[in-house]
Amino acid sequence: MQPPIHPMMILVAGPYRSGTGDDPALIAANMRAMDEAALRLFRAGHLPVTGEALALPLITTAGSRGIGDAVWDEIFHPIAERLARRCDACLRIGGASAGADAMAAIFRAAGRPVFGSVEEIPRPA
Repeated sequence: MQPPIHPMMILVAGPYRSGTGDDPALIAANMRAMDEAALRLFRAGHLPVTGEALALPLITTAGSRGIGDAVWDEIFHPIAERLARRCDACLRIGGASAGADAMAAIFRAAGRPVFGSVEEIPRPA
């Protein structure tokens, strides 16, 4: 008999700026894809998180004037890296993204799972 699966805190990692040319509508579509995946994880019994959900309010509060400025660079990827070190697993979604690939690499280096779809993730008992 398999031991019960407990809810996991799962980082949803996908493209944010990649391939957008910093077009706000394309960035919003990327964020929507991550949020939709997070909602599916939540409904499957897990605790989903995105680095963006934590970083973007801090970036605004810190006075960023726009994507890629010094404040942005200080917070955006570093907060995701810190978060990745605390999560149980990663759900890597979407297309090409150096940032999302870096998050997945943190999980692999620590021997923690990286999933490619919500369907691959065991549901908690």
